[in-house]
Amino acid sequence: MNSVMHKGRQALLNFVDHAIGAELPQLYYHPEGQMKHVLPKLKQLHEKYRPTPWLSNTHAHLLYFDVIKKRQVKLKYDAIEQLTMADGGITAIAWLGLDLPADVPTVVLMHTITGTPESMREVVRDLHLYTGWRIALCLRRGHANLPMPVAKINLFGSTDDLREQIACIQQKFPASRLYGVGSSAGTGLLVRYLGEEGEATPLKAAFALCPGYDTELGFKNVHPFYSKMMTKKLFQKFVEPYSATWSSTPSLIEVLKSKDLAQFERAYFQMAGFADYESYAKSTNPIYVFENLKIPLMILNAEDDPVCHIQNFEPYKELIRSLPNVVVVTTKKGSHCGYYEGLVDTHSWATKLMADFLKLYAN
Repeated sequence: MNSVMHKGRQALLNFVDHAIGAELPQLYYHPEGQMKHVLPKLKQLHEKYRPTPWLSNTHAHLLYFDVIKKRQVKLKYDAIEQLTMADGGITAIAWLGLDLPADVPTVVLMHTITGTPESMREVVRDLHLYTGWRIALCLRRGHANLPMPVAKINLFGSTDDLREQIACIQQKFPASRLYGVGSSAGTGLLVRYLGEEGEATPLKAAFALCPGYDTELGFKNVHPFYSKMMTKKLFQKFVEPYSATWSSTPSLIEVLKSKDLAQFERAYFQMAGFADYESYAKSTNPIYVFENLKIPLMILNAEDDPVCHIQNFEPYKELIRSLPNVVVVTTKKGSHCGYYEGLVDTHSWATKLMADFLKLYAN
């Protein structure tokens, strides 16, 4: 009797798993690299990711993440500290955990394409909760209504600015070990920085959530609806509020003609401080320095991501398998940066994996 009931429960669970797209994560890594010893320690990678059943549709999942869940998370930052960069530009760091002991580790967090302290509250809260570490959310120029005394922004961020922000973190907490996390567009900044720095980076390990890989091509694969919607957000957040700042930018006319992200990214290079698109791409695209990554890096993608499409990963599968310190994890579901699980009390499967991976390198 018990055997029959067990088989019945298992059959029901398999039916539900199939309906919601629950599957074991797929892992891509060097078979003899250091990840061989790390991955068995991460329980989540050896169990099915079961998305919240009513969020198994990628668009419903993304809508819930972007419109509903972000507004439900309550979090008060300890401080938002504005920083003046070497060229006079303004960035900032949003802090959580300033009162922790000086030697507690710090997560250096890089946000999404239009990220703000408010939009990043869930990731900040979860990483702080799961690790017990300090979180330093590095805000890029023009984000969160920061002043823009210098006419310069970058959709993926500036590695020079990030170096100055990390130097500030180190000056404030010299005994703290540093770890990196990038979300969506922030992964471009994270990986570009790691590739440029190589072994010189103070970051001990890093995690990239939903990257686009090649920034010159990734926007071409964004679902048309989200591409148009996000382009309008770029105008609303970075162009219109700073109209006086851009008044002397010759290419602004072409930027304003952009109808989607790919067009915007090809046209705005002068706003990023470059004379032409080629020099902008060579200085920004993480793919050009990807093989120089020296610290442990985990990358997570969902196969149903409508923004950072899984197709962006295809050209780099063999390269990933040749790098001893990098692993790419893919799941059938998860949408873009959502990765919710739980029926009623929804929570992010991805942020738990981030925390557990980074904690493996805490000593």
